[in-house]
Amino acid sequence: MKEVYDEGQLFNFLLDRVREIVQEPSDTNGKLLAICKLLMNNVPHYDWVGFYFADRSKRELVLGPFVGDPTEHVRIPFGKGICGQTAERKATFIVQDISKETNYLSCSPKVQSEIVVPILKNGEIVGELDIDSHTLSPFKEEDRKFLENVCEIVSKLF
Repeated sequence: MKEVYDEGQLFNFLLDRVREIVQEPSDTNGKLLAICKLLMNNVPHYDWVGFYFADRSKRELVLGPFVGDPTEHVRIPFGKGICGQTAERKATFIVQDISKETNYLSCSPKVQSEIVVPILKNGEIVGELDIDSHTLSPFKEEDRKFLENVCEIVSKLF
């Protein structure tokens, strides 16, 4: 049984922790991995958490630090799948039921839903935060706002 928690308090606590991690004296990949672990370990419906870096010259995303099951999607062209659509449109995508999505790249048969949030710097895509869930329809407006705030903080690392 999943524990009951106050999302508002949890998300505020996690945002403070993300800010602290960004300020720590370690390399960017180490900071991003720490953020992945923080999110996955504290939000019950976040079952895969990872960052992709945008290679705008090749118009593709390159897998960065992540936690969860390994994925074969280490390079994703802009426009392909949820991550590629996010890169192309520079907008958050929430898919509550991936079985209903035609342009979806499956990472694992356990994945039921996904949220992808762009990381923007000066209006340009520099990366993304990708979260998969093994639960149908888990993402709420609070998740979107929280993760967009995380990405705004993380953009300082780019």
